[in-house]
Amino acid sequence: MSETSPEALSQILRPIPRPKEPSAFSNALVFGWRAVLKFKHVPEQLFDLVMTPIMFTLLFTFVFGGALAGSTGDYLQFFLPGILVQTVVFNAVYSGMGLSTDLSKGLFDRFRSLPIWSLAPFAGLMVGDILRHLIAGGIILAIGLILGYRPEAGIFGVVAAFALLIAIGFGMGWVFIVLGLLVRTPMTVMTFGFTFLFPLVFASNIMVDPGTMPGWLRAFVDVNPVSLMTTAMRGLMSGNSDATQIALALAAPVALTVLLAPVTLWLYRRR
Repeated sequence: MSETSPEALSQILRPIPRPKEPSAFSNALVFGWRAVLKFKHVPEQLFDLVMTPIMFTLLFTFVFGGALAGSTGDYLQFFLPGILVQTVVFNAVYSGMGLSTDLSKGLFDRFRSLPIWSLAPFAGLMVGDILRHLIAGGIILAIGLILGYRPEAGIFGVVAAFALLIAIGFGMGWVFIVLGLLVRTPMTVMTFGFTFLFPLVFASNIMVDPGTMPGWLRAFVDVNPVSLMTTAMRGLMSGNSDATQIALALAAPVALTVLLAPVTLWLYRRR
């Protein structure tokens, strides 16, 4: 067996540059892909996501539409932007439930030990949220179009409205991520989440015009963030929105993101 020359050996053992550390963005993309794979491997999670908004849309349009607006067609024009907001707000609860499930399985203990951006796992949760919002919103809009809904602002209004929906879902998602870090079981997260959301959603202008409500209730409805979001959605889809409506709709999501993103990171590191 021939001996390796020093020159050849130095070539074999030459130092190799250390791989560049992945950026926060690439970390987020990896966890975002994990969220996409969840839909592939657990497709049954889409059932509740899809069926609940379909049932709400059909039941309220055909059961209450005639009584509330005189015809199902007129009510659908009023109701559909609101049901989009309701669906996104309700879907945000699943962020906390998913986080609570992962924590109970010890996955986040493993994530915390990795040399990655601290918020990357939560970025993955947000990607899953955005997918849920787009899927549910697209299905509701398709059903609305079949039933006779017509967005007066056309395709550009619909795109702008869906962009607002994603911003709403992103901001609301932080509430339930914090809840998922504080509460031990997914079912408890769901119970607390819907207990918090039901008064906001049903005491709003999603389903009825608040003009017929008692004064004390209307005062709450007029400043309810869900009502402000719904008003902006109606304006965008009908083509008569203004900057004030959009700013008021974004106020709560932006405030929640600014306040709760640091709290999320603190709770995650402290846990």
